[in-house]
Parts: sequence; structure tokens; C-alpha cells
Amino acid sequence: MKTLAQSVIEYIQGNELLKPGHRAGIAVSGGVDSVALLRLALEFASELGVVLSVVHFNHRLRGEESDADARFVAGLAADHGLAFHCQSGEVRAYSSERHLSLEAAGRELRYQYFQSLLRARTVDRIATAHTLDDQAETVILRLARGAGTRGLAGIFPQVAIEGGAVVRPLLRTQRCELEAYLGSCKQNWHEDSSNRDLSHARNRVRHGILPALERDLNPNVGEVLAETADLARAEEEFWQQEVDRVLPTIWNGENVLKVSGLHCLPLALRRRVVRHAAELLGVTTEQKHVRDILNVAAGGAASVELPNGWSVARVLDELRFQRRRVSAVSDYAYPLTVPGEVDVPEVGAAFAAVLNPAGETMSILEGCLDVSLLRKTLTVRNWRPGDRYWPAHSKSEKKIKELLQERRVTGDERRWWPVVASGDDVVWVRGFPIASHLRLRDVQQGGLVIRERPL
Repeated sequence: MKTLAQSVIEYIQGNELLKPGHRAGIAVSGGVDSVALLRLALEFASELGVVLSVVHFNHRLRGEESDADARFVAGLAADHGLAFHCQSGEVRAYSSERHLSLEAAGRELRYQYFQSLLRARTVDRIATAHTLDDQAETVILRLARGAGTRGLAGIFPQVAIEGGAVVRPLLRTQRCELEAYLGSCKQNWHEDSSNRDLSHARNRVRHGILPALERDLNPNVGEVLAETADLARAEEEFWQQEVDRVLPTIWNGENVLKVSGLHCLPLALRRRVVRHAAELLGVTTEQKHVRDILNVAAGGAASVELPNGWSVARVLDELRFQRRRVSAVSDYAYPLTVPGEVDVPEVGAAFAAVLNPAGETMSILEGCLDVSLLRKTLTVRNWRPGDRYWPAHSKSEKKIKELLQERRVTGDERRWWPVVASGDDVVWVRGFPIASHLRLRDVQQGGLVIRERPL
């Protein structure tokens, strides 16, 4: 019969988590899982050819209890002759400053410390003690919050970060196995009192929901949920390859997705492409955001606001991601030379007047203005009450306010909505075709295109 250490070694080798020559920092909080990971690492270090050290982050959330944990972990490192790396952080203050939960704030600071050790080449890998039980809890939490298959993939065995990677050697090991193992080693640990605090969602899952599922539905539900995460991860790996194949064909590399190209994709791939494009810009999206973006692409709304100060708007065949910015002034106006470009910080975008040469095909010049009918310097500004506009291919002129209401553009986004004017004449409005009376009608003449990009 295999020992627990042998099972963990097989998992590490099967997932290529640690290799000969790696310097592995074992993240030890002082609790049962991390202490067991350290003791197991002491058993497999020589077989795997890795050099161990101990890493501890003091969250300073429990006063003397937190400091006692740090001293306990330092003592473990000293007892086994291992280097000890320790840092502390004011998690509560960071949580308040960043408007994060204590759990999220603690994780951010902890991983910032991990990354600093990896960047400094102090270690090549950080090993954390996430278990099969943690995986099951994560799947339940994400399912309850509306996760798709990506969320159900749960905790990954390995996550690359700058300088190395964080690895999870115990993801197929249950917590009860670790407790039994430490008992056989006669190794004590520190019980974190906050693990019993039912104000934390994870603790409610751990102490109430998961035991109820084991009792009333399936005694092996933890393993089933962990296997579900494995299956979801494999699915996501396949879909990510598809996203990597398709995205370059419809993404301009900056902030624009081609709507016609997006509509040609199956819905499952469409969702993933939109989510990945947002991530490239540093925008974290949930399913509701992806759904809203696809609604904009389908013409159901002109724009939608996203987290982190971003929005998405449809402009003809383009789905544009834009950063929103707030200004203290009531209006803005910037001169735009022809040709030329100007930054507009109020909407987080730059606007360019680009001249196209004569002789282009009509399909290319469809969005061109007749430069002979424009002033040499245009104005980029927010629309003002009373402004009117006649988009090409529409039946009549309307107030811009009415056009935006029809597209369901609301709030601050509507207030700051950019237009381009030639004198008092509005010649371009974001998200609408060019002005009807200024369309370039003779392909033998040069035209002008208004382009927008994020700052």
C-alpha cells in the first residue's frame, strides 16, 4: 500500500509541479494543511531533488495569536534546518483601502510577497497546501455565484507568476488524511480560530453545506466535486487553444473586436473571446458582463459599463473597449487638426482625423467624410443640449439626446458621450454612422475618417 508521501510524489510528478534543482518555498501558515505539507516535503525533497525553505506571511488579523503562529512556523524551520522567509502585512487596512473582503485582501498581499521572493530568485516555486477539500469548497462557492466551466475549474495545480510559479501538491489529498498523517508523526499544529468564524462564506461551506451534502447525498461528494474541477480544467484548456487561434483574426491588438467576425463564432467560443479580450485590457468580467457585451454586439444596446472604469460601445462593425474617466469640469472640448490626433482624458480615449487617399473602393470609403466640406480644425467635445445629428442611412435628423436614449446610453456615460464638430455642425457621433450630408460620394476624392483608441 502506498504511503501518503508516495501518493503526493506521484501527483507532483504527474503534473510536473517540482523538478530536480528547484528551490521550493513551502508556504506554512501553522495550520494542519500547511504543516503536513512541510513534513511531507521533508520526506520527498531528496527523492525529487529539490531544496526546501519555509515561507510565512503574517496577516496580523488576530493579534498575539497571529504572532504566535509566526513564532511556531519559525521554530519548525529551525528544527529542520531550513531557511525561513517571513513578512507581515496590515490586511485590515489594505482591505479598507482597496474595498476588498479580508480574505481577498489577505490573498493579494500574500501573493505579492510570494511574487517578490520569486522575482528575487530566492525560490523557484512556492508550494501552498490547498487540499481536495479546498477544491470542493471552491467549486461549491463558484457554482453558487454563477460560474461557468472556467470557474468550475477551481484551483489549478500550478499557476505561473512572474519569476516562477505557485504549485499545489495536495490538491488530490483530503484534510482528514493530513490530520492522520500528522498524528502518526506526533507533529502538532496551530488551529486558526478564524476558521470557525461563520461570517466567512467558505467556513459556512466547510462546516455546514459540504458535511450536509456528504451526509444526505453522497459521502464522496468532495471527490466528485474535485473531479468536476479536473474535467472543467481540461475543457478550458481546449477552449483556450481555440480562443488563441481565433482572437487574432477579429481583434486589432488594442481595444476593438470585429462584430461580424464575432457573430460567425459558436456562442461558447464567442463568450470566451469576449472575456479574453477584456482580460487583455485588465478588465475582470463575470458572466453578466459577458452577456451584456454580447447584447451590445447584437445591437440590443449602444454600450455597457464594465468594472474597473471601462465600458464597451458598438461603432458600426466594431466593438470598442474604452476606459471611462471622470473630470471635475462640466464640459470638455479639444481642437483636432486635419489630419491629426488629440487625447481626451475625460473619456480615456484619443481621437484621430485620418485622411484616406483618392481611388479607394466604396466599401472602404463608406465611413469617410468629404474633407472638402469640413474645416481644417475640428473639435472633439461632449454633446450639448440642442445638438442635432443625421446619421447616414437614417430617415431624418434627430436630437443627439434622443439618439442616445434610443440606444439606452444612460448616466455619466451619456453625459460625456463624445462627438466631433466642424464649427457648430456635428459631423461624427460615437457609435453612429457618419453624418449623412457629409458622406464622401466620389471615390476619386480623398476622404476623412474619425478613429478612436484607448489612452
